[in-house]
Formats: sequence, structure tokens, C-alpha cells
Amino acid sequence: MNVIIPVRCFTCGALIADKYQTYIKLIKSGEKAEDVMNELNIKRYCCRRMFLSNVETIHQILPYYEALAVKREEMSV
Repeated sequence: MNVIIPVRCFTCGALIADKYQTYIKLIKSGEKAEDVMNELNIKRYCCRRMFLSNVETIHQILPYYEALAVKREEMSV
């Protein structure tokens, strides 16, 4: 899974990218986000925000670009 997560927290500058894969793995195994962040020692609200608010937008944008490519192909014929 290729997700773009910022390397550092936007507010405090703490390194967060190295913990993201572990966070996702534990969340998918059914653990609560609060417990996972406590376990990973993510204490600041700003850093927690970075994990909770991250959304994989590529899956929402990709269909638009695919449709655009098809439309361009139709117009060039």
C-alpha cells in the first residue's frame, strides 16, 4: 500500500512517517486508534491529527484521470 503520509507533523515537526505502517497494521487488526497511538508513543494532539485525518485520496481521484484519458482518446480519433 503506497500512501503519502507527511514525514513530519505540520505543527510540531515530530517524526511520524516511520510509525504509520505499524499504525495501519494495528488498526486493521481491530485495535482502537487511541490505544494504538498510545502504544506508538504519539502523545501530542497535533501528531494524532496527522494520523486520524490522513485520507487516501488517490482512489477518489484516479477514476477522474482514467475517464479524462478515455475522453482525450475519443477526441483524437
